[in-house]
Amino acid sequence: MATHRPPTVSTSSLTYTFPDRSMGLSDITLSLPSRSRTLLIGANGAGKTTLLRLLAGKKLAPRNSIEIGGVDPFTTGLEGVTYLGLEWVLNAIVRIDIGVDELLASVGGNTYPDRRDELVSVLDIDTNWRMHAVSDGERRRVQLAMGLIRPWTILLLDEITVDLDVWSRSQFLGFLRRETETRECTVVYATHILDNLAGWPTHLVHMHLGTVKEWGRAEDMLRKLEEEKGDNKEGGEWTGNSKLGELVLGWLRDDLKERGPRSQHKRGPEGLSYITGGIGGYGLESMAKLEEER
Repeated sequence: MATHRPPTVSTSSLTYTFPDRSMGLSDITLSLPSRSRTLLIGANGAGKTTLLRLLAGKKLAPRNSIEIGGVDPFTTGLEGVTYLGLEWVLNAIVRIDIGVDELLASVGGNTYPDRRDELVSVLDIDTNWRMHAVSDGERRRVQLAMGLIRPWTILLLDEITVDLDVWSRSQFLGFLRRETETRECTVVYATHILDNLAGWPTHLVHMHLGTVKEWGRAEDMLRKLEEEKGDNKEGGEWTGNSKLGELVLGWLRDDLKERGPRSQHKRGPEGLSYITGGIGGYGLESMAKLEEER
């Protein structure tokens, strides 16, 4: 009988070096509780994609540096982890002449009809669409439905809402909120788009050049920002952004000053990826083989 494990996500002094010896991540320690909705915030090249791929099992992490549900997934294995990132959205099958119903059925739509119907409604999908004849935004909606039909316990999202219009994105974020509020599951979401996110995250993680500069509960960080704005007579004005937007802009502004010109820094090939089969899961044999080949 399977042991129930709350879907927590934690790392302990996680350091990752790319095969070309360049640094990917350095000494990252996090603890994200069950039912949390965490935003990964940082400039391009901060390490967000690398961290998500390690958590998802797309790259081999050092032993005992990652725990999913309280166990090391690379030694114990764990199901219920879904990762939706760049390689997933580039899947060629969603560009051929195939119907939406066929695609949804192929990933469990008939097994989970209630979830299928809810996602079709939330994402405003026409099940009569033919995938070769839809826009990129419509195609992305179908892909999201495909990725989320099967119930997951931990969802890792890497910039997968860029093609959605404001309404669809708002509805999608509402769906994720309801998921974490009605069942035991956890979301970690890397994004640069802050529309409709005010009040959405429970936790924030600020990444910079492969490190985590700060992390914690969103409400604590926003309260601290309010206090600093109130005490700072020069530059204490709000610009019209949400408090979350103000916080993130401040982080990125300081990061840019600290980093200086990009030419002074050499970081690993975060944008490069390889596919380890399917959505989510931990294909350990495939991963080991791929790591040996790189």
